[in-house]
Amino acid sequence: MAGGILLLLFVVVGVILPHFAPYDPRSWNVAPRNLQPSQAHLLGTTSLGQDTFWLLTFAVQNSLFVGVVVAFFATTIGVLAGLTGGYVGGWIDRLLTLLMDVFISIPSLPILILVASLLHGKASLPTISLVLIVFNWPWPARQVRSIALSMREREFIHTARFSGGRTLSIIVREIFPYVLTWSLANFVNTVLVAIATESGLAVIGLSSVEQATLGTMIYWGLQYQALLAHRWWWIGTPVIAIVLLFVALFLASTGFADFSAERRGRQRA
Repeated sequence: MAGGILLLLFVVVGVILPHFAPYDPRSWNVAPRNLQPSQAHLLGTTSLGQDTFWLLTFAVQNSLFVGVVVAFFATTIGVLAGLTGGYVGGWIDRLLTLLMDVFISIPSLPILILVASLLHGKASLPTISLVLIVFNWPWPARQVRSIALSMREREFIHTARFSGGRTLSIIVREIFPYVLTWSLANFVNTVLVAIATESGLAVIGLSSVEQATLGTMIYWGLQYQALLAHRWWWIGTPVIAIVLLFVALFLASTGFADFSAERRGRQRA
C-alpha cells in the first residue's frame, strides 16, 4: 500500500505535471540563475537557468519511461520464452535455455559503457532501453521456465491437451494465470533495475546528458560544483527523488511477491 501510494505520487509528478509547465525547463537560461527555493521557484533554480521543480517533473517522466519500457518488454519476452520452453520442451527448450544462459553470463554494464563510448556519450534513452531489455529478459524466463516444467505434468494440463487445445492456448489460458502475480512483481523489480542503471550511466556522463533524467540532473549538478557552492536544491532534489522512487518500487515489489506466495499457498491448499 505504501509503495503504491508513493508510485502514484511519482506518476502524478512525471506524467501529469509536465503538461502544466509554464515553459520548457529543459532549455537553458529560461529562469534566473542560482535562486534559492521560494514561492516563485519551489525548488530554486540551477546555474544553467532552469527551474529545478519543473526540470524534476521532466526528469521523473523520462526515468519512468526507461523503467517501464524496459520492464514491460523484458518481462513479456521473458515470461513467454520461459513458458514456451518449459511447456514445449525438446530442441526449443534447449535453444531458449542456451540463450538465457548466454545473456545471463554476460554483464550488461560493460556492454552499456561500450555502447555509450562508441556513441561518444550520447546514447539515447531508446538505445539504452534496448540494451537493458536484451540483458534483462533471461532472468524472468529462467524462473518461469521452472514453473512451466512442473505444471505441464499436471492433470488439468493433460486434460486441456487431450481436449484438442493448442499449445499457445494452453500456455496463455492454463499456465500463465499461475505466474501473473509473480510477473507483476518482476515487472516492478525490473523498473527499479532499469532506472538505477540509466541513472548510474548518466551520473558518469555516458548517457545522453541532453535528456532530462534523474541521473543527468545529478550529472550537471556535479559539473557545476553544486555541492561546493551549497546549492543543495539542485543536486539534492534528484537524489531524494531516486531514493524515494527506489523505496516505492522495493515496497511494491515485496508486496507483490508476498501476495504471490500467499496466493500459491492457497492454491496448493
